[in-house]
Amino acid sequence: MDNENYIDLLSALRERFEKNPRRHPGMKWDEIIARIEASTSKPAVLHALSAMEATGGEPDVVGRDAATGQILFCDCAAESPSGRRSLCYDQKALDARKENKPRDSALGMAASMGIELLDEREYRALQELGEFDMKTSTWIATPDPIRALGGALFCDCRYGQVFVYHNGADSYYGARGFRGMLRV
Repeated sequence: MDNENYIDLLSALRERFEKNPRRHPGMKWDEIIARIEASTSKPAVLHALSAMEATGGEPDVVGRDAATGQILFCDCAAESPSGRRSLCYDQKALDARKENKPRDSALGMAASMGIELLDEREYRALQELGEFDMKTSTWIATPDPIRALGGALFCDCRYGQVFVYHNGADSYYGARGFRGMLRV
């Protein structure tokens, strides 16, 4: 990443961080930037954050992992990131489609970006920080037994309630994307 893009990315992240203190109480921007700078995988971290930003995710700090101390960045766009919609769940589902294949899968795109799909617990925790997916839905990490039967899980928030649903992993919709988590 060239210096100009690096500065632009950090500026966008800082502005979002400062506008949304409720998402990360007690945390300071200097702590966040120091963690990024000190990361042994700084190029991968910057690639992931840049990809999250470029696909409409609006990444922001949502806390710290209590066990590892890692800072958690999550997609905080009000709706499922616009650049990550119309995707089936995973490569197996993508390969199974014979017609009208989507351009990619949620797991495949997340891996190329260097992030992980939120699981149900993380999705519910995100909903405590604001209103997300009031009009869209988001694929979430699906337990192996469900995936083995051909299904995949997704969530949304309606009527002040988080709903968890299932669908065939090969399905895709214009209003369904995925949110990711990056640990730094």
